[in-house]
Amino acid sequence: MRAVFADTVYWIAIVKPNDPWSHSAKAARDKLAFDLIVTTDEVLTEFLAALSKSGPHLRCTAVTMVRAILDNPNVRVVPQSRDSFRNGLARYEARSDKQYSLQDCISMNVMESESISDVLTNDHHFAQEGFTVLMKSDNS
Repeated sequence: MRAVFADTVYWIAIVKPNDPWSHSAKAARDKLAFDLIVTTDEVLTEFLAALSKSGPHLRCTAVTMVRAILDNPNVRVVPQSRDSFRNGLARYEARSDKQYSLQDCISMNVMESESISDVLTNDHHFAQEGFTVLMKSDNS
């Protein structure tokens, strides 16, 4: 079973009208042959936080999207835990020369533990760690 990791920017691009990364996110998803999308509770938390000030309609849409993700048999959401936090913190500390967020570090750890190399994101930090970033600018 081939899996791909979905980062926050992917979920935002899928749900937010007129998001500048919407076309790239949908194109990446449509051309991939994968059986499973993997994401984390932390990614979904960041997704909800990113849309929290976008008005009642988009907040409601975000909640509906998260519930659909949680119920989708083709999406596995890795639960957050004290271990995921500590391991993410260790990666964050070890990469002091980078600008990775703690969220990125947790996601990278999950990707490594799941042997996932492809990520639905535009975040170049994943490429710096050797992962394949699937969302490309329309200009690239």
